[in-house]
Amino acid sequence: MFNIRVLILLLVLLLGILFVYLHHEWRPTSFIPQTNTHRDRLSAEVTVNQIFHLVAPDHLKYKQPSIVHGRTDVVTLAPWLAPVIWEGTFNPVLLDSIYQSKNITVAATVFAVGKYIRFLKKFLETAERFFFVGFRVNIYVFTDRPKEVPRVQMSAGRKVVVHSVPSSDRWQEISARRMELIQNLIEEVQNSTDYIFCLDVDSEFHGRWGSESLGGLVAVIHPGYYRDDRGRFPYERRPASRAYVADGEGDFYYCGGAFGGLLQEVHLLAKTCHLNFKADAEEGIEAAWQEESHLNRYMWINKPSKILSPEYLWQDFKPRNPEIHIIRFSGVVKNYADIRPNV
Repeated sequence: MFNIRVLILLLVLLLGILFVYLHHEWRPTSFIPQTNTHRDRLSAEVTVNQIFHLVAPDHLKYKQPSIVHGRTDVVTLAPWLAPVIWEGTFNPVLLDSIYQSKNITVAATVFAVGKYIRFLKKFLETAERFFFVGFRVNIYVFTDRPKEVPRVQMSAGRKVVVHSVPSSDRWQEISARRMELIQNLIEEVQNSTDYIFCLDVDSEFHGRWGSESLGGLVAVIHPGYYRDDRGRFPYERRPASRAYVADGEGDFYYCGGAFGGLLQEVHLLAKTCHLNFKADAEEGIEAAWQEESHLNRYMWINKPSKILSPEYLWQDFKPRNPEIHIIRFSGVVKNYADIRPNV
């Protein structure tokens, strides 16, 4: 009897040790993804720190925040608890002080192909005045006319980098090619850049666009549809397309002309949209709004962690609605028949 009891106790002890060992070995560390090397793990830790660990300078003075007073005319939180950024919902001094201490670098991509080169000067000049002022910024210009890229004086820590790309007889092809080029760029700059925003060149900055826009995957609400029922959104409605969004589905309609976030998040978006566009093309399908359709499909499934209000891409021809307290970035009025190779 004694020997049997000892054996049972030893068996229980061994099982307990085995459980502790396995639990320790297979438990994921916080939010850090499983990686292959010590260097990769350190990189992941830095990424997590950039997103979640927000440290304000000691003794920084700013207005006391309130949880009972604020914007009541607009929705400031999506159903999946992603913040929707409007004027009056954030403190720019506080946010800048937090993110400047992280020494981040922000990239922006802009495509100035064909006659769209005419919009580049104003884009660069206004970006210098309003886009992430006080941060390190690299603006990557993709163009088939590199000799026509205007020289714009940039502040210290900010620069313009030109990438040559072929021209095209169809503006749809130019639009569709963007995701592949963005994917390739991210792979080139991944060791020197933290966040990236992909922006339309035929737009100008009119107000601050800064650290309040930083997030994992960042979408911008389209100014043309944000008051509409989703049944009116111009999603790709053909089930044969990989950009398909069925009737009764979808959250918001997002802009293809402004999106961004952490490099790894935007890389996954760009890669997925590119592969889906390519697979569609092999079957003779082109989504209704090219990469914008694929982007909306992607963000219907992969919810953005931060949403920027239509302040972040308005349209110059539209009158300002009462809830739009400031226009930060806006598409200029233009004649598409004049600037697009085919309409």
